[in-house]
Amino acid sequence: MTTRTTPFPEGFLWGASTAAHQIEGNNVNSDWWRKEHDPAAGIQEPSLDACDSYHRWEQDMDLLADLGFTDYRFSVEWARIEPARGHFSQAEIAHYRRMVDGALARGLRPMVTLHHFTVPRWFEDFGGWTADGAVELFARYVEECAPIIAEGVRHVCTINEPNMIAVMAGLAKSGDQGFPPAGLPTPDEETTHAIIAAHHAAVKAVKGINPDIQVGWTIANQVYQALPGAKDITAAYRHPREDVFIEAARGDDWLGVQSYTRTKIGSEGPVTAPAEAERTLTQWEYYPTAVGHALRHTADFAGPGMPLIVTENGIATADDTRRVAYYTGALAAVAACIEDGLNVQGYLAWSALDNYEWGSFAPTFGLIAVNPVTFERTAKPSAVWLGAMGNTRALPHA
Repeated sequence: MTTRTTPFPEGFLWGASTAAHQIEGNNVNSDWWRKEHDPAAGIQEPSLDACDSYHRWEQDMDLLADLGFTDYRFSVEWARIEPARGHFSQAEIAHYRRMVDGALARGLRPMVTLHHFTVPRWFEDFGGWTADGAVELFARYVEECAPIIAEGVRHVCTINEPNMIAVMAGLAKSGDQGFPPAGLPTPDEETTHAIIAAHHAAVKAVKGINPDIQVGWTIANQVYQALPGAKDITAAYRHPREDVFIEAARGDDWLGVQSYTRTKIGSEGPVTAPAEAERTLTQWEYYPTAVGHALRHTADFAGPGMPLIVTENGIATADDTRRVAYYTGALAAVAACIEDGLNVQGYLAWSALDNYEWGSFAPTFGLIAVNPVTFERTAKPSAVWLGAMGNTRALPHA
């Protein structure tokens, strides 16, 4: 494998991402913990200790910094900070502040996500995002996070993948138990409006804490590709599932692009990938250039000059050589976008660790393997390879 000069600009974010519930373990006050332990929910396995990163976050950061990464995206857990309505744990706020300080001490720029899928049990019982007063409750939580993010945090993500939150709410209302073979279910419209309002309130709250913080949110991009004659159908299908959330981000400091595969749309809607297509452990089609398509569509729809950050991109596989091949294709697509004038400001891989993938530990996205008994961390060859580019920015190609 050879390298060529990279188009990645000075200051480009080069890192990996995680989410609190997926790595911390024992998030007992969250809605997901309750769901995992409800037999009626049909969850394959609970998160339990996860990666024990609540206690071992220093090991995680040491590894990432030693590997050469310059940025680390992690989330704070609302259910820990506000375990009961109106009760804010100063100990937990201090815990997450120590994580920010720990990242900075290691030369890692922290990107802090304020909501990554999970909410406190009390918030779910209150009625969730569509309840009267929910937006204000979320904004109050964000304000209470001031000691965590006020200093040393350049980038804050308000809400991770709001379109998926709306999709899951739609599934819950319809009583459906799962996703179709291709594409996404219809998002719940009421939740869509509520989550957008929550984002705008959170942006205002963050700017009130420190106006220099760069605030945005992240969208789950499905890379909808129109088959012949299905352009209008594709646009109509995409809008409530993606574009309305991109539109809501206009005026933000940056917009997160998260992409893993593609979805083809025909005259009857989403089309399942052919049986012979290579698939990942999540059964998604192996399609490394998805992130490039996602960046281009987001830039087209968000408007010229919108700062974009790839906040998640990766592959669930047990074959680390396929992980390297996937990242090689993905990074080439990102580089091409930059060369074509897109304002791409960073690339953060998903995920730093093999973690709890919302029901199972089986889909291994991690650059770093985690022993489920001892919690020993072991950097995979892909982590060494990808991390080294944090210093060289030399783009590999076959």
